[in-house]
Amino acid sequence: MVNGKKLNQIIIKILKKNGLNTNHAKICSKALINAELVGAHSHGLSRLKMYCDRIQKKVINPKPKIKIKKISQSISQIDANNSIGFVAADIGIKQAIKNAKKTGIGLVGVKNSGHYGLSGYYAEQAVKKNLIVFCFTNAPPAIAPHGARKSLFGTNPICFGTPTSTKVPFILDTSVSVINRGKIRVAARNGKKIPKGVALDKFGKPTTDAKKALAGVQLPIAGFRGSGLAWMVDILSGVFTGGNHGGKVKDPFDDFSGPQNIGHLFFVMKPNLFVGNYSERIKENIKRIKRLPKIKGVKEILYPGQSKRKRYKKNINKKINIIRNIAEDLKKLNA
Repeated sequence: MVNGKKLNQIIIKILKKNGLNTNHAKICSKALINAELVGAHSHGLSRLKMYCDRIQKKVINPKPKIKIKKISQSISQIDANNSIGFVAADIGIKQAIKNAKKTGIGLVGVKNSGHYGLSGYYAEQAVKKNLIVFCFTNAPPAIAPHGARKSLFGTNPICFGTPTSTKVPFILDTSVSVINRGKIRVAARNGKKIPKGVALDKFGKPTTDAKKALAGVQLPIAGFRGSGLAWMVDILSGVFTGGNHGGKVKDPFDDFSGPQNIGHLFFVMKPNLFVGNYSERIKENIKRIKRLPKIKGVKEILYPGQSKRKRYKKNINKKINIIRNIAEDLKKLNA
């Protein structure tokens, strides 16, 4: 167990030792700790060693020369120069917010980036500025296109956020696989089983063995519909931005043959573009749904983002629990 302030210092020290400047190390540390606080452990400390390994193998550039190209008042393109994904995405969402504040709409495409953690983390930055936001990013092959036997699409998250009438934003952040790949990796590392119905082994048979699942295929949500959504995200964040796509994104844990060149797309807009009373309308929308009759055992109908915020508030003043193998990683990285 370690408190957040101490953990932040440790992570910053490790990342600076690996060549990041102080500002970039702080951006990364904040995102990693946030993942732990909201309970998304698969996107938190369990990935720190991977990022450091990729820096050491020279497939993440710790000192990138990031270029922002202005296409219009509303649209920007960012070449992240193989930066660590946290830094590229932080610059990307901030540029999209800046553009939206000027013109009402901000569209930013990022290429030559890497894994950026939780999409919802960036969506929340826009929502805090009273903006509506979509975030898209592609990922290494994990899901087979419908009708194919070989994985090609990533678990490609879809993320949407909007301000609400409360301090708790509406943020839907979901992968298009039944469970995200990070959870399977954590299970494999800790020798635990995964749920039934989430993956097939390399022979196409259902499996609860996490290692066999990683070598096989993950199942998408809703069958061919989930596969279609994964394809959509691959087009938006890969084809459209100039990033890798069509199964070309490299696995960050296993493939050190080159940079990932992941693409991100941030689409941000003012909520009052069509109606002046958006805040009242979203308040009424949420109220109507929360008033619906509930099934047995349900005390409250929650909107996306509420559960995560509750976990964050519960954990913010607690020490962070670090499991043994990750504690050993931190100790080695910090040696």
